[in-house]
Amino acid sequence: MRHIRISITTVVFLLICLGITMIYSSSGIYALQELGDNLFFLKRHVLFLMIGLIAALGIMAFDYRLLQRYSKPLLLFGILLLVLVLIPSIGKSSYGARRWFRIGSLNFQPSEFMKLIMMIYIADFLSRKHNQIKRFWAGFIPPLIVTGTVCGLILKQPDLGTALLIGAIVIIMLLIAGVRLTHLGLLGILVLPFYYFFIHQVPYRLRRIVVFLDPWKDSQGAGFQLTQSQIALGSGGVFGVGLGKSMQKLFYLPAAHTDFILSIIGEEMGLVGTLTVVGLFFVFIWQGARIAKRVDDPFGYYLAIGIVSMIGMQAVINIGVSIGALPTKGLTLPFVSYGGSALVINMVCVGLLLNISRIQDQE
Repeated sequence: MRHIRISITTVVFLLICLGITMIYSSSGIYALQELGDNLFFLKRHVLFLMIGLIAALGIMAFDYRLLQRYSKPLLLFGILLLVLVLIPSIGKSSYGARRWFRIGSLNFQPSEFMKLIMMIYIADFLSRKHNQIKRFWAGFIPPLIVTGTVCGLILKQPDLGTALLIGAIVIIMLLIAGVRLTHLGLLGILVLPFYYFFIHQVPYRLRRIVVFLDPWKDSQGAGFQLTQSQIALGSGGVFGVGLGKSMQKLFYLPAAHTDFILSIIGEEMGLVGTLTVVGLFFVFIWQGARIAKRVDDPFGYYLAIGIVSMIGMQAVINIGVSIGALPTKGLTLPFVSYGGSALVINMVCVGLLLNISRIQDQE
């Protein structure tokens, strides 16, 4: 599978290079105006990129199967971090959310770390309990209890987007393992009250859903971000207005270097640039699925499925939000958007995926 590893490495390298370019382009003026340093976000992004690269190389240096032994201790450690971050004297609060630990001048988001831990834990569970996966109490309920606990703590931060992503990853892994569809249908019915409580009873989340249906009805209010994103994409045309020449990044489009970086890519590089990004993620998902298909080890198989699902869903959701096909979720575009913890974890996941492929070749 060496050629697949080369393909995935090339795709990630191209996405990272694009990200470095577009983070500087989309954040330079804002950083200069607000922070007095037009390289502020770029320098921090490169720092996290170096941390992520070192971590990815480190995880490729040993047999990934060793992680299976520590799946339960890792889960307990991750849950402990999610509890600690909610304590006011420990966790850092920003804009009403308490999601970060402050380490020097850098922030660490434990919910991002929890994505990887949950994939390791569920992969371990499925590899051990594969023959019982169709049994409701023995194969279906235990991973749901763990997932519910983790997602509940993340929702307390609050962070609905990450909680939904973790839940979706677990569901995909269970589906691949052969869980009964009737069990999933029952789960869907049981979560309806939670959907009502966490969305319909939270005004700003309900507003996102309503605005998503027609953002132009309130283009200067709740729909401002979505309409500005669509203006950016539409302004780029086929070939874009040129690198560095975006108008929407000039304090029109909020989160231009994070959640809506694809909109700036579309404005500056046009439809060609946007489709290139989509194509790169398609190649990543396709090649990642090829690795999973060829893995004989059950733990490695489910872990590869989880990694490809996580990065693929993040990309699909971010792209969907940018073009107005999905409600705003606050998820970044993997390897491209500015983001510390998310970038490091994504790099580690790619290293883990390559490790699974390499070990399989050696068997």
